[in-house]
Amino acid sequence: MEEKLAPNNPMILEIRELLENARKNVAQQVNAQLLTTYWNIGRIIVEYEQQNQLRAEYGKQTLKELSRELTREFGKGFSVSNIQFMRRFYQSYPIQQTASVKLSWSHYCELLSISDDSKRSFYEKESINSGWSVRELKRQIDSSLYERLLLSSGDANKEKVLSLAQKGIEINQPADIIRDPYVFEFLGVPENKPMLESDLEKALVLQIEKFLLELGRGFMFVGTQQRVTLNNTHYYVDMVFYNKILRAYVLIELKTKKLTPEAAGQLNMYLNYYAAEVNDPDDNPPIGIILCTEKDSVAAEYALGGLSNNIFASRYVLYMPDKEQLIAQVEAVLKNWHEEKDSNGNG
Repeated sequence: MEEKLAPNNPMILEIRELLENARKNVAQQVNAQLLTTYWNIGRIIVEYEQQNQLRAEYGKQTLKELSRELTREFGKGFSVSNIQFMRRFYQSYPIQQTASVKLSWSHYCELLSISDDSKRSFYEKESINSGWSVRELKRQIDSSLYERLLLSSGDANKEKVLSLAQKGIEINQPADIIRDPYVFEFLGVPENKPMLESDLEKALVLQIEKFLLELGRGFMFVGTQQRVTLNNTHYYVDMVFYNKILRAYVLIELKTKKLTPEAAGQLNMYLNYYAAEVNDPDDNPPIGIILCTEKDSVAAEYALGGLSNNIFASRYVLYMPDKEQLIAQVEAVLKNWHEEKDSNGNG
């Protein structure tokens, strides 16, 4: 009887790994060559325009003719818009080595649609650090992640802008993982539809990959309704995660209403339990996040102030936030910061 090799046969596994690595290496080399080629096409176009001092109208016609000729000879990929991206690619990255081969041309097409240099740099760094796909990058841009991070701590300033642009998100302390608001547009729930906390929890579990993307780097899902037993009474934590960067459990309580002191007290009890009963010796103190629909800053300060545990309250929304409004808020905060700094300096 002829023997068949099982899919997990060591020989098959070794050959499969070899082939997968070869495919990956070839794809990386092709991507690097493609980026180099498109960068050089952009360079040639810019240099030609500068030498001939082309008027804008004439330049547009030149790109149309160039697109037609390249498409005829080399096929797809040379539309006028794509050639414009190549020109912008060179202009935005005049030193070719500053463009990362870890990102694809499709990534850069999304990035080049951002005019603000600091914002574009942030999304580029975070795409590399977090390994975002093009779809994930687009979603983070559409959900205004950059502006949300700048506003999350309420003290946006130029140093924070520069830090995000140069390094992306740095996670060194619990506050670094917090966003405000969190955006759950992927649930597809109408903005004004009333929702039970149990339904919100179930919806987030069904979309756990997208929820993890929204939470940020380093999060691993542990489970829902995790039992905490105190004096023979059972309590249940809505959602529990572990952040491998901070080496800490993250307990999330979902509230389909505004923040209350009772919610903070309950979560504080859960954190004390996890610190005493669940944490391993190498784990850092657990972190608590209350996700609610509304958060009054004064009430939050009194509800969360004085607690020894790390507890944060953040809003969540079920729709994409108004991008222009968030940008305006960031600009207003930065303007106030500049005025205060100038005032203190002059004083």
